[in-house]
Amino acid sequence: MKNQVFIGLDVSKQKLDVAVRPGNRHFITPNDDRGIKQLVKRLAALQPELIVLEASGGYEFMVTAALAEAQLPVALVNPLAVRQFAGATSKLAKTDKIEAQVLAHFAEAVKPEPRPLPDQELQVLKAALQRRQQVVKMIGQEENRLEKTYIPGVRRDIQKHLTWLRRRLDELNRDLDDQIRKSPLWRDRDRLLQSIPGVGPTVSRAIMAQLPEVGTLSGKKAVALVGVAPYNRDSGRFRGKRMIRGGRSHLRHVLYMAAVVAARFNPVIRTFYQRLLAAGKPKKLALTACMRKLVLIINSMVKNNQPWNHFAIQTP
Repeated sequence: MKNQVFIGLDVSKQKLDVAVRPGNRHFITPNDDRGIKQLVKRLAALQPELIVLEASGGYEFMVTAALAEAQLPVALVNPLAVRQFAGATSKLAKTDKIEAQVLAHFAEAVKPEPRPLPDQELQVLKAALQRRQQVVKMIGQEENRLEKTYIPGVRRDIQKHLTWLRRRLDELNRDLDDQIRKSPLWRDRDRLLQSIPGVGPTVSRAIMAQLPEVGTLSGKKAVALVGVAPYNRDSGRFRGKRMIRGGRSHLRHVLYMAAVVAARFNPVIRTFYQRLLAAGKPKKLALTACMRKLVLIINSMVKNNQPWNHFAIQTP
């Protein structure tokens, strides 16, 4: 039986540090077209069980795409999970070589599930959505500055910038709508998601862009990916509160707002929310449970391609 090979890939703008387990081998290749082509050929010869790398602000896209195109098993992982793993294994120093070794060890010990690279349409949708989020954030920042500024010249400048940002936000919203309408898959998915009371265009776009796996997972995996699965905090006789953590933070924030609306206007979620409150649960905990239920509903609807009306009839 041949040894399983696990690869850790630390990505930076100029180079790729590669660690191979077993054997703790290490080599470096440039992060450019020629270097990536050579890397793919070298890794394909090793027939790795898994290649793991972290999201690195976009520098990882070319190499991840090349590895996926070569049908090599590649997994993009959360940098926080890798840092926690490094701490647990007493790897406190941080260099590119050590990072690659930690990633290879993480691949061997944790074996994260390889996921296919999102297709080009999804990449464009995610980039457009991310840009919209940035503009919304800038609008909020400028509005805060306007409240705290009384100098006329500065106020005029901020108001002028706000006018431009709001106009740009309208343009981005139109671009997103056009992009969704042009794709039959996105159009049908958007219509399905927005049939849920409490889910509007913003929530629907966030789900499509940041949870593309929805409908292909078990309910348990879906809530874990979003970060609304409760985790135990017990030690010995101590029994701590169950807490949610990890997951996709922006999507979780958007879904929280959806849960607030659904707790008022969605008959299934409203009944569930009121039952929790009647049982003495705090409002925030009840809303978190509503988020979890909403994710389960969305996952089930997409999996079975059922609109809300059909789903709601079957839900007790």
